[in-house]
Amino acid sequence: PATATPPPAPSSEPVNRLGLTAKEYDGAASTLCKGCGHDSITNRLIQACWEMGVEPHRVAKMSGIGCSSKTPAYFLGRSHGINAVHGRMPSIATGAMVANKTLLAIGVSGDGDTASIGIGQFCHLIRRNVPVLYIIENNGVYGLTKGQFSATADIGSMQKGGAANEYHPIDCCALAVNLGCGFVARSFSGDAKQLLQVLKAALAYKGTALVDVVSPCVTFNDHEGSTKSYKHAKETDTPLHEIGFVPYFEEIKVDYAPGSAQEVTMHDGSKLMLKKLQMDYNPSDRMQALQVIEKGQKENHLITGILYVDPKMKDFTQHLNLVDEPLATLPIEKTRLSKAALDEILESYK
Repeated sequence: PATATPPPAPSSEPVNRLGLTAKEYDGAASTLCKGCGHDSITNRLIQACWEMGVEPHRVAKMSGIGCSSKTPAYFLGRSHGINAVHGRMPSIATGAMVANKTLLAIGVSGDGDTASIGIGQFCHLIRRNVPVLYIIENNGVYGLTKGQFSATADIGSMQKGGAANEYHPIDCCALAVNLGCGFVARSFSGDAKQLLQVLKAALAYKGTALVDVVSPCVTFNDHEGSTKSYKHAKETDTPLHEIGFVPYFEEIKVDYAPGSAQEVTMHDGSKLMLKKLQMDYNPSDRMQALQVIEKGQKENHLITGILYVDPKMKDFTQHLNLVDEPLATLPIEKTRLSKAALDEILESYK
């Protein structure tokens, strides 16, 4: 006679609030170059999603084309995913969130995918405040086409072959702040502690959350003279603050001396604590954010941390006044207009 399958032995690995281990947030094995900064970002994103108790099957992960756009395959293997056309990931993200606003959208892009062919789509995603965590894995080169300068390469940065970049870079963080993005942060793939906290805060933000991560290309842009190398980033990294993030589902205990920290309440009730290090920085001051970014550019410093945050902005789906039930789940009889309703609409345009 058949016997029942014995229950699995209890795991000794720690679990999160959903009872899931960190391994259950993994994806496929990475095929990127050994030491690539993109893999460090993937590892921190896995850790952030696990610690935040994100439900993998509720995540829609999207990307365009490029080395960075391969990375969604390497995390959250149980989630939905799509590679869009080069630079067109924001359109796919917009459509997905309109169809099902209950999803958590994570978009991964590169400096070429975002700041060159996709810059128009990037601007309109921000203008509409589509609820998506938008990660730019920024290495300053086109890795798939053998290391030409990208639009984020700094003036004077050297190619592996010795050529110097002569064009002004596009600063995606400055552009995002100018366009009204409600959450703008920059980090370095080699700073695991800061990057983890930034990603956790971004996951809790309801709206477009831009995280620009300097992520050195170990094959084409990690040499002497590159401003996107590990060595240069470590030497010029200037953090605005120490970041502590307390998710809403945990008991909130904060012990900071008066005046030593800036508290920001995120959309979901989570607390973002910014402990000042070098300056009295207010992350809700848009003009100060732009000044700090520009000063960092002039002084050749990599300014990292949460540059700007506005937790009160309405996101795209709220402006559309969508019904409570996700559009993707509505039956066809509720989404197809009757002839009378269509005639009424057409009559209104006469």
